[in-house]
Amino acid sequence: MKYGKYFLHLAAFLLALTILVLPLPAQAQSAATIKADYENEPKSAQDFSDKDLSYKVFSNVNFQSANLSNFKFIGANFTKVDFTNANLHGANFTSAYINIGSFKGADLTDAVFEDALILKSKFKGADITGADFTLAILDYNQDQKLCKKASGTNPITGVDTRDSLFCY
Repeated sequence: MKYGKYFLHLAAFLLALTILVLPLPAQAQSAATIKADYENEPKSAQDFSDKDLSYKVFSNVNFQSANLSNFKFIGANFTKVDFTNANLHGANFTSAYINIGSFKGADLTDAVFEDALILKSKFKGADITGADFTLAILDYNQDQKLCKKASGTNPITGVDTRDSLFCY
């Protein structure tokens, strides 16, 4: 019995040491430590139609007037990205994170934004005919502004634009 007490203390010490010393397998990264795949790159007026950059990270990228029709940005992460006057017809932003984006004057016809998180982004003058925003989260005032011009049905998902934005 004399050694049982010491064995218990030794086992507890080794368990505590193991937990403290060995790294945990699932450690989250803060936004500041995530390296952008595309950062500070001018991509304006270029043709990227029918490309796939899903699950990529974009920071401070300029896509002004670029042709991004039928582009796949599924699960992509955007911070300070400029899509002003870009052709995003049929682009897929499913599950994308967009923070401080500009879609001013962009062609978003038939684009898909399902499950996207879209914050501090501007859509002034954008054509959202047939765009699908099902379960997308937008700033409250942005929802109201988009509802004023929402129309059409997305040909890929079959969802009405007004319904996807909960316009009443």
